[in-house]
Order: sequence, then C-alpha cells, then structure tokens
Amino acid sequence: MGSAAEFDPFEDGYQQNPAGYVAWARRDEPVFFSPKLGYWVVTRYHDVQEIFRDNVTFSPSIALENITPVGEAAKEILNSYDFGLKRTLVNEDEPAHMPRRRLLIEPFEPAQLAHHEPMVRRLAKEFVDRFIDKGAVDLVEEMLFELPLTVALHFLGVPEDDMDVLRRYSVAHTVNIWGRPDPKEQIAVAEAVGKFWQYSGEVLEKIRRNPNGSGWMQFAIRMQPDHPEIVTDSFLHSMMMAGIVAAHETTAIAATNAIKLLLQNREVWDEICADPALIPNAVEECLRLDGSVSAWRRIAMTDTKVGGVDIPKGAKILMMQSSANHDERYFEDPEMIDLRRVSASEHLTFGYGAHQCMGKNLARMELQIILEELTRRLPQLELSAQTFSYVRNTSFRGPEHLLVEWEPELNPERADPSILASKAEVRIGPNATKHITRPVVVTQRRQLTDKVVRLRLESPNGKPFPAWSPGSHIDVICGDTGHSRQYSLCGDATDPRGLEIAVLQEPDGRGGSAWVHDNAAMGTALEIRGPRNHFRLDPGATAYVFIAGGIGITAISAMAAEAQRRGMKYDLHYAGRSRRAMAMVDELRAIHGDRLHLWVSDEGTRASMPTILDHLSQGAQVYCCGPAGMIAELQSIAENWREGTLHVEHFTSSLGTLDPAVESAFDLELNNSGITVRVAANETVLQALRAAKVEVPSDCEEGLCGTCQVGVVSGSIDHRDLVLTPDERAEGNLMLTCCSRACGERLILDL
Repeated sequence: MGSAAEFDPFEDGYQQNPAGYVAWARRDEPVFFSPKLGYWVVTRYHDVQEIFRDNVTFSPSIALENITPVGEAAKEILNSYDFGLKRTLVNEDEPAHMPRRRLLIEPFEPAQLAHHEPMVRRLAKEFVDRFIDKGAVDLVEEMLFELPLTVALHFLGVPEDDMDVLRRYSVAHTVNIWGRPDPKEQIAVAEAVGKFWQYSGEVLEKIRRNPNGSGWMQFAIRMQPDHPEIVTDSFLHSMMMAGIVAAHETTAIAATNAIKLLLQNREVWDEICADPALIPNAVEECLRLDGSVSAWRRIAMTDTKVGGVDIPKGAKILMMQSSANHDERYFEDPEMIDLRRVSASEHLTFGYGAHQCMGKNLARMELQIILEELTRRLPQLELSAQTFSYVRNTSFRGPEHLLVEWEPELNPERADPSILASKAEVRIGPNATKHITRPVVVTQRRQLTDKVVRLRLESPNGKPFPAWSPGSHIDVICGDTGHSRQYSLCGDATDPRGLEIAVLQEPDGRGGSAWVHDNAAMGTALEIRGPRNHFRLDPGATAYVFIAGGIGITAISAMAAEAQRRGMKYDLHYAGRSRRAMAMVDELRAIHGDRLHLWVSDEGTRASMPTILDHLSQGAQVYCCGPAGMIAELQSIAENWREGTLHVEHFTSSLGTLDPAVESAFDLELNNSGITVRVAANETVLQALRAAKVEVPSDCEEGLCGTCQVGVVSGSIDHRDLVLTPDERAEGNLMLTCCSRACGERLILDL
C-alpha cells in the first residue's frame, strides 16, 4: 500500500514498474500532492487526457525544466558552453506552438515517412546479420540503441558520426532534465550537456552550408527565410539538441521494453512469430503496457480542478501516462497483453492533443520492422537470467541492458533461406480497428425463444479471453461482407473461457441478426472484435435499479449479476410484450429471486416507469437498455435528477438523412497534419474525412457502436450519437464522426 507521502519516482519500485507503483492511487487517490517531488501527481486516464488536451489551463512550458534544481557549480559549467536550451515543440505555449507545428509537420506525414521504410528494413537486417550466429547478445548494445539512433540521424539530416559520444550526451540530457543527480553527478552531467549543446550548434552550422539535402532540419532551415518569426535561430539550435534525443531515445527504449515484455509472455511472442499480421497491434499494446514515456509535466496557469481535486495556480503537475494506460476504468483487463485489443492505440504514451509526439508514426514503423525481423529470424529467442537496471528519472524508462540467448542451429534461415525475402505489411499510423479481429468458435447454441438464440463463443486454441466488465459488447463480423454488428455480453463475466451473446432475429433489421441466426451453428468459426464497454457500471453507487426492455436484457443481465455477486442493493425490472418472447426469465429468477420484477404487457402488468422509480434512494443509479420509447420516458423523468444517476444504452437509432436546409457547413482541422477538411451541410464528418483520404474505421454509421470515435482537441461539438456518456460529452474530448457535427465553424481533431 503506497501513499502520497511515500511517492518517490527515483525509487526502484517506480523504475521497475511505474504503473504498479501507483496502483493504490488509481484506486483510492487518483490526484495527490507529492511532498518529496513538489508536484501534483495524476494517475487516471481521463484526467491525464484532459490535462494534455487543455494546453491553456495547463501550460507545457515546464516540460523541459530541470526537475532537480541545478547547483551553482553545474550552472557555471553550462554557462561556459553558452548553454541556452529554450522553446521547442514540446514546451511552448500558444499562439507560438501551432503555427510552428503546422509549418514543420510535412516530413512526418505518412506519405513522407513511407520513403524511410526500405532504409529501416535494411538496417534491421544488417544489425541482425551481425549477431545471428552468436547465440547470446545484449540487444541494447548490439541493436536497439544504435538502429533507432541511425534512423533518427538520417531523418533529421545529421551526419552519422560519433555514435558513442551521442549516447553519453543523450543519457546526460535525460538525467539533467528528468533525473535527480547529486551535486557531484551534476558537474559531470553539466559537462556532457554543455558539450552536447556545442555539438548541436556545430552540426546545425554544417547543415546550414548545404540546406538542400534531405532531413527535417534541412527542411526547417529552408522554411526560415519565408517564416523568420516562426523558425528562429534559437528554435533551430534548441530543436537540434532536443530532436536528436527525442527522435531516437524513446524509440530505442520502446523497442527494448516491447521485446522484454513479449519474451516474458512466451505464448504472446510465439503467437506473433506464427502470425506477423499481429505485429502492428502488438506494437500498440506494448506501448500501452510498457511504453517508453512514464510521465510528462505541465503547470497550472490558473486555479482549476483535476478529477474533482482543487489545483492552485502555479502548481506543477506530473501526468503519469504509464498509470493512465493501466486504468481499468478505460481499458478492459488492463494488465493482460491482448494482441487483439481494439483500444490499444488509444494509449497516452505519445501524449494527446496539440502536443502529441510528431514522430510517433516513425517510431511505430521502426518498432514494427524490428519485431518482424526478430520474430522471423529468431523465433526461439529467450531472455537470459538478469536483473534489469534503469537510468533513474521521472519520464523516460527502459532497461539499460537486455540480455538474450538462443540456439543458432535452430535459426530458421539455415533450413530455409527464402524467409529472408519475406516481409509483412507495415502500417504507418495507429492500427485501424477493422484490422483487429479475434477468432472464435461457436461451442454452444441454445434457442431461448422463437426469435432469440444464445451463443457461447470460445477461442479455437482454448486460450482465455481478456476479462470484461458488465455492459461490454463485442462486434460480430457478418461473413465476407466485412460488416459487423454489436451484441452485448450476457454470460458470466468471471468466466475467462467463453463469451456469450443473445441475438434477437429482426426481420426489418440491418441483416446482422438474420446472418447470425442463419450461419452461427455449432462449430462455426467466427471473427469478432472486442470486448469493449461504453455502458459501464459505476461501482460507487449505493444501490442500483436495472431496467430492461426486450432484448435489452442482455446487457442488463450481466450488470445485475455483478451487483448480486458484490452483495449490493438492487432491483431488476424486465419488461416484454409476452412471457414466451422474453429470454432468460427462468435463469434470472434463479439468480435474483424476488429482486426480479417482470412486467408482461399481455398479462396486464405493463411497466410503469414513474411507479418503478417512485422511491429511488439517495445515491442510487438507474441503468436501462431497451426500446427508444422506454428510454425517452426515463430521460424525461430524469430531467431534474442529479447528473450521473441515469445511464442508458440504445440498440436502435433514429438518425435520418442530413437535411442541408437546416445543417451548416464547417471546417475540420487535422491536428497531426495541419490539413483542413471542409464538411458540407449534406455530408457527415466521416464522409468528409473519407473523401480527403483520411481513414477512420466505422461499423454501424448510426451513432450506436462507437467504432468511428475520434479525439477532439478543440471546438464545440453537436453530439448526436447514442454512445457517449454525459460526462464524456461535457469533457468535449471525443466525437462520433458518423453523426455528430460542430456547433460552430471549426473543430480541431486529433488526427
């Protein structure tokens, strides 16, 4: 059990496992003040995301400030080198930041990054060639430091000299800004940082003499004559130094963490070796579980609140992305490595919003290629016995060494040299949801009513599913069409071996239920996505009232079962037109006894919402899934209730065709590329993005499933979906592109 008073990011516990180190905080005190550090520490996903998003209230200006004050002796050394690291893209405020980002982002766009793939592949092969027959190496020394550094220097346009010197400089820079060196260490660090500053200036001047070459620094220098107020000399020098570190260190550390994590979970490593198509999402899942950036910093520019906690003006904030990425309130079964997690790329390792890492897609490319090369050529790779050590600092975290071993005589290329020519697809950007499916087999099919069939789905290899929380759903891929439909999980949430859904056959539906009824026989192999949860049960309620209408009982049954397991106070109300059409009645009665209240229209017991809710106790919450009329009546009754009391899930949509006579056109600014897309009055955001060749996955396109969700950096949203909660709408971080629009003339999206 930790505490705010004990929190110390320079302790071994933090270095070995930062997310685990603050698990107590995520549970009990998600925002706390650390007296040892002098910072407010934020540990939950939505709180960290909100701080990243609001760069006016929470200034990034301290991101490169020394977390440990520099002593006088060290200052003198830095001054002797004219050290003057100032504003870079990571620590500058608006209005300076976005014009600079937009001007300089072109080399980071996917089409430009694709040109680097052959070079990265060549380097990966050459590095593995050096040690393929050795049988044991330190992967950091032999590959994982130098390869990303070579790519970084190539991307920046910096000569590939002095690798060892740059490594010492890079470590010194990390310790100087994010570490806690003692006075003696500060002197040595200051000497190295001063030389790094000097070296960066010399390289910059060399590039200035030939600015027409390839490289991001050359690109920036070419922009300077026309934009001298944006691309200043001070910026170029600071960015040269910071860029060398940022472009390679985080990738080198991320690769080391990923390989360590995968080799510690052998079944997962073997699965990737067998199916390279899993590598892109494996990269995202590794970045989520054990990313290279543990925490980042902001300063409050005004009195404010984070997670309901008062934060005073001038307070320094440590946002723990490593902890947020393990938040069970956002990620289902967050401690599990799930190669098919559809939300894996929603991790915060790269930050979020206007200051999200510009080099994230270059890093993704490198990580995919490194994993592909190693899993293809050394599938028998194993971790050697070792103790992992880390450079002690708050923010960048990865083992200093990674010792591995293997049997060279088992190298696959000895028996089949043709494998050296094979290569998997590299995805530049986060993995699209449509690419992430999970194979299952129908192991049980029961007809619950004339029109409701219940299916049990299990893994073909018997492996457990990730744990799921009540309210979760899966997407079932309906045959070769690629279309998918969402079905709530209604089985036992404590059973990791199977997922269960109940599907109502709807003759006038969109075809999904008919396909399931006709095709999902015993032994049938299916593809699904998920589980995901947009309808979470709040564990903080004092009591629950569960209301289900028709097939809405699927989601509600899992919630009621959870309340029963936890010994909570609850009542379950289930309404239907006739008893023979109501699924699961006997099962529900056996579990819930007199807490189950049946309302059967043809028996004269039609559900009365005012009567059901007449004696709602203080702190109770109401959860409902059912027909639109039932939900509308509840929402009308709940108009004056305390916010967060009523929770609903829809399974039909009333969205119609857009009427240009009443809609307005608006602009979308894509934050990561600077592209502006016009959304006409007669088209959706999703349609406009597709026309601009921006891929956003989608399924229902009716505001029901959440697949087309994107992040919103700024702008007021006209929410029209049936997925986001009132709190999510109020935060303004997300929108569903298939239906929601802008309230004003512009939205900035996190794309």
